Amino acid sequence: MSFAISRARRTLSIALAATFLAGGAMAQKAQLLVYSALEADQVKSYKEAFEKTNPNVEISWVRDSTGVITAKLLAEKANPKADMVWGLAATSLLVLDAEGMLVGYAPKGLDKIPANFRDAKNPPTWVGMDVWGATVCFNTVEAQKQNLPKPETWKDLIKPIYKGKIVMPHPSSSGTGFLDVTAWLQLFGEAEGWKYMDALHENIAIYQHSGSAPCRSAGTGEFPIGIGFEFRANQVKSTGAPIDLVFPKEGLGWDMEATAILKTTKNMDAAKALADFAVTQEANELYAKAYAVTALPGVAKQLPNIPANYTQLLVKNDFAWAAKNRDRILTEWNKRYNGKAAPK
Repeated sequence: MSFAISRARRTLSIALAATFLAGGAMAQKAQLLVYSALEADQVKSYKEAFEKTNPNVEISWVRDSTGVITAKLLAEKANPKADMVWGLAATSLLVLDAEGMLVGYAPKGLDKIPANFRDAKNPPTWVGMDVWGATVCFNTVEAQKQNLPKPETWKDLIKPIYKGKIVMPHPSSSGTGFLDVTAWLQLFGEAEGWKYMDALHENIAIYQHSGSAPCRSAGTGEFPIGIGFEFRANQVKSTGAPIDLVFPKEGLGWDMEATAILKTTKNMDAAKALADFAVTQEANELYAKAYAVTALPGVAKQLPNIPANYTQLLVKNDFAWAAKNRDRILTEWNKRYNGKAAPK
């Protein structure tokens, strides 16, 4: 009996020691809270790639549309929670930087990233990842049923024949919606830009709260035309949806996904590790699966359904102007058009 008790105690001691060691190993893993507007179908592969090369860091995501994440970060300024941003519009990061919320950091390999893909300060407070731009999704089956011509320009979309046939992202919620609005204001001038949006509003059925929703709606035929962006447009088309991708001839609104470290992070080493990873060849190859333009030169490849002259179609975009005027633009937009916003 004594021997059995002794053996049981040794077994228990070994089990407790193993549990303690395992717990100690788990405790050593840094927990990194990352806010992101990356698409939901991207975050898993991004997390896996980073954690494979950084096994002592674990990412927890807070993911939503660009406008929602931007508003959340600003609301939490006095009581910050996020450590890091991975995949948020550069225009949003300029707003956060103006609020003093970001810390400068030059990730390893920054010298390979072109100057126009990062903050101008040294060290930069944000570094770009990829470009995403506007695309119109046009359901050819529904268009034939409803006798709708295929639009070729932004101005085409204000023709009376499209009344109630178009959906687009709400710019307060969606970065895609905001890049559309700021592009039109820069393309046409502010006075003419608002006139254009007044006319477009007559044809809008509903303003949806994500950049992906309009192309998905066009893909299912719920609405024949959705103003979206090229990654989701390509993805919807790849599922067999009867849509054509239209790149309006006047030029495409666009923004840049980027990374940044919150000044208040308590996990600076882990945040720097993620910032370092975000500029690597491996990370850029992940970005290139979705987008035709990446920060690291020579990585992006020609994507299906994206024109070879895609970069030439992007409008001249003043990020600083868009960030500085963000509140003013959104206030005016909501005053004019929010009556057709989708319920949240």
